Amino acid sequence: MVRAIVGANWGDEGKGKITDMLAQESDIVIRFQGGANAGHTIVNHYGKFALHTLPSGVFYDHITSIIGNGVALDVPKFFKEITEVTSKGVPMPKILISDRAQMVMPYHILFDQYEEERLGKASFGSTKSGIAPFYSDKYAKIGFQVQELFHEDTLKAKIARVLETKNILLEHLYHKPAIDADELFNTLMEYRKMLEPYVCDVSAYLWKALKEGKNILLEGQLGSLKDPDHGIYPMVTSSSTLAAYGAIGAGLPPYEIKQIVTVVKAYSSAVGAGAFVSEIFGDEADELRKRGGDGGEFGATTGRPRRMGWFDCVATRYGCRIQGTTDVAFTVLDVLGYLDKIPVCVGYEYEGKQIDEFPTTQILEKCKPVIEVLDGWKTDIRDIKNYDDLPENCKKYIDFVEKHIGFPITMVSNGPSRDDIIYRKSSLK
Repeated sequence: MVRAIVGANWGDEGKGKITDMLAQESDIVIRFQGGANAGHTIVNHYGKFALHTLPSGVFYDHITSIIGNGVALDVPKFFKEITEVTSKGVPMPKILISDRAQMVMPYHILFDQYEEERLGKASFGSTKSGIAPFYSDKYAKIGFQVQELFHEDTLKAKIARVLETKNILLEHLYHKPAIDADELFNTLMEYRKMLEPYVCDVSAYLWKALKEGKNILLEGQLGSLKDPDHGIYPMVTSSSTLAAYGAIGAGLPPYEIKQIVTVVKAYSSAVGAGAFVSEIFGDEADELRKRGGDGGEFGATTGRPRRMGWFDCVATRYGCRIQGTTDVAFTVLDVLGYLDKIPVCVGYEYEGKQIDEFPTTQILEKCKPVIEVLDGWKTDIRDIKNYDDLPENCKKYIDFVEKHIGFPITMVSNGPSRDDIIYRKSSLK
């Protein structure tokens, strides 16, 4: 069986914890898109970890962790992450890397930084991890697949060809030093030594695993609203964040994806620029940010303070719909325990009228939130294991959200650790 874990909103929904938790029932966990530009925070008996490229199943001995062909593989960062994880007592994970995965080149990171500097106030709020230049090159057909490292003559010729245009841009647009072809080739040969033990025909491996009845978990990065087609374009990421892309980014038949667990936060947060209708500011935002997540709402990769907002029913309903959600995992509910009253965005006001469907970016930027206020529960709900034991107002909040988004909330997370989870029978038919 194949299931996917994806985000409904802007990312940072708590997918790492849910993946870590559900991984114990899986044989294989696959990262299928994105790069080291976002992180999944995981708290378990080994400690607290921020993973960026490694799949969140690396903490289990029985799991094979896979980097799929859809991933932007930053080789030095990937191996640095393995060292960091194993240095804290985690056994060396079983890892496979697709021979068709493409690599983030050193110059991708430079171009990302230079372009954000050039754009100034019009910048995209990039993490400057090289992701947009990487995917630009991939679709311009001048990217470098892992398999190309093992064919030196054609690799050298390609480096020379690619650097012709890269160096013109560096010199004349950015006024920066040119890239040396020999130096880049030597760097790639170092990458080859590092990658060689792990390279595999992943789609063939997965096909065999499916025939053997293995359980496969697809782990998505970021969320629906950062998808380049369906998100808040152009303030999006550069690879599809939808479960449907899991079939492509891992090399699986699409009909094999049977369950799509969409992770939804009990309030809203976002890193980076872009429309955010339910956003809050000032002391109200600072208090929620300080209490949020595990140790506060700061980006797992960048450390940037996240933008904060109340729960957005319009964005979440849309985000769940385009993911093809079968189950909602509702996270960080415990954070809201300090509030007397909890505002919820139930609709958008646009040109004097209420709209209930998530609009395109130009309209979205002119929308204002329509707010309903619910009573808080004013108590700590951590350590509660049974749904019936939750405070009445807490259950009312869950029911309210479920009714407005229209997708079944079957898991409720009430703390950072993998054991802080309550399984719930949805009220939706």
